[in-house]
Amino acid sequence: MKTYKIAITTGDKLGIGKEITKKALDIIKPKKDEVLIIGEKIDVPYDIMEIKEENNGKFCASALEYACSLADKGLIKGLVTSPVSKLELHKAGYFYNGQTELIEHFLSPKEKRAQMIFIANDLKVMLLTRHCALKDVSLKKEEVIYQTKILNDFLVEKYNIKSPKIALCAFNPHCGEGGILGDEEIKILNPAVENLKQQGINITYPISADALFARVGKEYLSKEKLSYDAILSCYHDQALTAVKALSFDCAINTTIGLKIIRTSPSSGTAYDIAGKNIANPNSMKEAIELALKLS
Repeated sequence: MKTYKIAITTGDKLGIGKEITKKALDIIKPKKDEVLIIGEKIDVPYDIMEIKEENNGKFCASALEYACSLADKGLIKGLVTSPVSKLELHKAGYFYNGQTELIEHFLSPKEKRAQMIFIANDLKVMLLTRHCALKDVSLKKEEVIYQTKILNDFLVEKYNIKSPKIALCAFNPHCGEGGILGDEEIKILNPAVENLKQQGINITYPISADALFARVGKEYLSKEKLSYDAILSCYHDQALTAVKALSFDCAINTTIGLKIIRTSPSSGTAYDIAGKNIANPNSMKEAIELALKLS
């Protein structure tokens, strides 16, 4: 089989995946031998691996599994995934909290190594925990250290930053106020930072998330050089509320720590506008361009 730079899945059958994929490719016009489409047929001049499955959830999972099998064989270097419905995956018996977890299972079934980072130009925000209920968010010192090292390596290897400056969000309001509002900073985050600093990683002690994103957000909107090369956020909405408010149309969901780079647009399936040819392809365009750049 041929080797491709990236594969692109067309995503949920009932969503906007096919539309934004075609629109984005029509704008970017990558080389024909760089791209493989996996999923439904669309009118583009690229090779297509059609997944013939009527059940929507099974179709989405099968496309991802096929893409991951190509990655295992070294036949693709990057993957771009169009949006899918978590509910459709669950209905079909795939009990994962998102595509990231499903890709992680197919590419590294014995250990969890995938990390989710959102990229919008120079703004890079990685999540220490991903898709889980807020009441279940839990941090462990060893995991903070492990994930920070993956982020640091990514910035060094893919962005050629010699000593990345990483800012760490506090878990609690006002950094816990010395333990009054929570002790995760004292018991988990500060010790993790001490360990990382000893390993030569340039990371801050916990900073209140509101103050941190206010500072970086102002710099981002003013197109100034950002104070940090990346931000580590403790949980999903702590990161995503800020990222999407600042740059919804160009924010890219990126998975690092696996054999390949995976990117995805920040939009969802958008069932309400599917088939109307009005979906904005900009985030998908950014996702494809980033996958081509990093792969």
